[in-house]
Amino acid sequence: TVSLCLFCASLYFRCKISSVAALKSKDYFFVIVQFLLFLAYAWEPTWLTFRRSDTLGNLGLLLTVAAVLAGSAALLHLWKTFSPFPTPVAAGELITTGLFAVARHPIYTALLLAAFGYALYTGSGYRMLIGLALLVLFYFKSDYEEQRLAAHYPDYAAYRGKVGRFGPGF
Repeated sequence: TVSLCLFCASLYFRCKISSVAALKSKDYFFVIVQFLLFLAYAWEPTWLTFRRSDTLGNLGLLLTVAAVLAGSAALLHLWKTFSPFPTPVAAGELITTGLFAVARHPIYTALLLAAFGYALYTGSGYRMLIGLALLVLFYFKSDYEEQRLAAHYPDYAAYRGKVGRFGPGF
């Protein structure tokens, strides 16, 4: 639900601070698939559930809370130039500090950790599968995004060489 609200707010701000004409069909494709996966994650089927220990459930809850806090911090750090679209905002700047010094895509990382953490907490194999689908989506979305960032920011290649995609070494 929080991700859905952030998604809708970012669409509003994206239209306010950037020209939509600069967006390509791939931008819309990635955002639509992401939105559909978020909707699918919110659905709660009773099949594919698994029994988990209290320890594993608590670990999942802890991971979810940490991911939400980290993702919120990264989002606040990027707020003026945040967009769900892979194409950088025209008036944006390359952010390489804070959590962006640890991962090139800390918001994607936080969303993935929250998805897997909550799936563990609820014992949902279905949500684990949606988390895997999000991982695949964010891999390809970030690959496309990095092509756009490299074209927009001359210093991006050096940053990319020093910082992992989803975290140190990832």
